[in-house]
Amino acid sequence: MPGIDESLLDVMRLPGARGALVADWVSGLALGVVGEAPGGDAEAAAAETAELARLAMESGTLAPADGAAAAGTGPASGGEGAVQDLILTTADAYHLLRFVVTGFDSTVFLYLWLDRADGNLALARIRLAGTADRLVLG
Repeated sequence: MPGIDESLLDVMRLPGARGALVADWVSGLALGVVGEAPGGDAEAAAAETAELARLAMESGTLAPADGAAAAGTGPASGGEGAVQDLILTTADAYHLLRFVVTGFDSTVFLYLWLDRADGNLALARIRLAGTADRLVLG
C-alpha cells in the first residue's frame, strides 16, 4: 500500500496533471506536495482547497448528518450519502478533490490540478478514487 509521496507521484502520471497534494481539511495543512500549485504557493493552495473541502463536509445539504455518522455512513466512513469528490472547473483547468476514507475519522483529501486541454476528467476521477482507496496514512 503506497504512502503519500508514492501516491502523489502516481497521480502526476496522468496526462495534463500540473500539481497534486494531500491535505487535512480541518487544519488546511499540506501533508505532501508534488508538481506546481495554482498561484505558485502549495501551502496557500492546501489552505484554500481545504476551505472548499470543509464546506462540503460540514454541509447539511451535501453531506446530511441525519444519523448517518452514527450509522457508519457519514463522510469519514465513505458510506451512502457521503461526499466522495468535488470538481471545480475553470477556463483552463480542472481542480479535483477526493476525500480519503479510513477506518477512523479521516479529515484528509487528495487534490489534483489538471490542465483542461491535455487532461481527461473521467480518467482523473477514476485514478484519484483508486489512489485514495489505496493511500496509507501515517
